[in-house]
Amino acid sequence: MRRFDGKQLVLASHNKGKLREIAELLKPFGIQVSSAADHGLVEPAETEETFAGNARIKAHFAASETNLPALSDDSGISVEALNGAPGVHTADWAETPQGRDFVMAMETLWTKLEEIGAPAPRRAAFNCTLCLAWPDGHDEVFEGRVEGQVVWPMRGGHGFGFDPVFLPDGETETFGEMDPARKHDMSHRADAFRKLVDGCFA
Repeated sequence: MRRFDGKQLVLASHNKGKLREIAELLKPFGIQVSSAADHGLVEPAETEETFAGNARIKAHFAASETNLPALSDDSGISVEALNGAPGVHTADWAETPQGRDFVMAMETLWTKLEEIGAPAPRRAAFNCTLCLAWPDGHDEVFEGRVEGQVVWPMRGGHGFGFDPVFLPDGETETFGEMDPARKHDMSHRADAFRKLVDGCFA
């Protein structure tokens, strides 16, 4: 596994919240994190049907355009009764002409489960795949996952995306109800980041 020995890293994302989160995580290693937006990069088309495939597209594009190592994140929720949907299309389910509407996406998810009479518990998992790519084409991929179930009605105003309908195994609160610090400790993204840090930074 290749160790990261540089001082600059590009986050292959335009998401400011994600940039803050990752910059904070990598601060102890003295790494300066910039975003794709800082470099004026467009977002490449995500044409793969796996989280790892799309994470690789984003990381390699940013690395080749900036000549700096780049980190990308592809994540989503996969529901067992829907054969893993929405999966890599999680964000697509929320797209509207006015922007992303995750309340609508959660309603769509529940309606689909009701239509097929999916038995309880309605098993689901949040997945996060991180790809760290270098300008020479090398990459390292790390996958995080947290298991749980889809619940209804939506619960909680914290988090984002499908958090209000996801109840992790062994918990009584959805990710939407959970204290953000607690969620971050146990989330799919935290799982993947721990593996990334252990593999390339520690």
